[in-house]
Amino acid sequence: MTESHVLKAPSVVAKRQRRANLRRNAFYLALIVLGLVAPFIAYPVFLMKILCFALFACAFNLLLGYAGLLSFGHAAFLATGGYTTGYLLASYPGLTPELGIIAGTLMATLLGVLFGVLSIRRQGIYFAMVTLALAQLMFFVFIQSPFTGGEDGLHGVPRGELLGFISLRSNMAMYYFVFAIFLFGYALIQRTVHSPFGQVLKAIRENEPRAISLGYNVDAYKLVAFVISAALAGLAGSTKTVVFQLASLTDAHWHMSGEVILMTLLGGVGTLLGPIMGAGLVVSLQHILSQSPLGNWVSVMLGLIFVVCVLSFRSGIVGELGAIYRKNFK
Repeated sequence: MTESHVLKAPSVVAKRQRRANLRRNAFYLALIVLGLVAPFIAYPVFLMKILCFALFACAFNLLLGYAGLLSFGHAAFLATGGYTTGYLLASYPGLTPELGIIAGTLMATLLGVLFGVLSIRRQGIYFAMVTLALAQLMFFVFIQSPFTGGEDGLHGVPRGELLGFISLRSNMAMYYFVFAIFLFGYALIQRTVHSPFGQVLKAIRENEPRAISLGYNVDAYKLVAFVISAALAGLAGSTKTVVFQLASLTDAHWHMSGEVILMTLLGGVGTLLGPIMGAGLVVSLQHILSQSPLGNWVSVMLGLIFVVCVLSFRSGIVGELGAIYRKNFK
């Protein structure tokens, strides 16, 4: 190989990388523009529900898709954030919604630290069972605690005024607030994944013994990933409570933990856009099927759709589309 070829190779790689970055930035810009105009096309409350669950699924995907940890207890963080925010906003009328959401997120983060310390030393099905047991423990705590309203839940949570002067009673104002929260959470996940920390997480997922042999404190990395995931799940739960002015046991039930797994696998594990597509698809199907004659069979229909998609798209919808793109356009 001549010297000119040696000098030319890095230049070609750099150009390809720049083109890939431009395409990715243009795609994200298009998604942001779509999000800004979406409430003029579809019902804002429905879109806010999708955004809340999309953030929840993205938080879960950070743990499963990049750290390789399958948690069956993420509903506990969603509910903890929701109940904390709902209780504070309902009990202290002068509290602004952003402070209530921050408080709910912090409480979910603390719970994530506790759950993480107790569970990350286990692997595979043992890790999943420990997180499920801890989440069920929190479920019974929420049933018995007087501040949660028990089986009735917390109703009439006020949306309040953002920063003390922007009323969130309007669905349009509330939508853009939720959209900003979603963008913040998504940007945090993207930055985490593409950072050196994220690269170590991928190494742990692919070959944990090798990561240990290289000197990495695997348990510490897992714990940080678990806490970040729990915090963002709590942020989603807090935001959802403000949107619907309600916090209920549905968010704490193990079915919710199963639902977020469905969203993530359907969209594509280990992809940044997969959980968003999966959440949008599941929420949309639930809405459509609930208004059809098959309303009592929503769970069955979702299960059938999930089986078909898993058999047809082993990498999820976004994963398969990405594979097709790389095969035909690179």
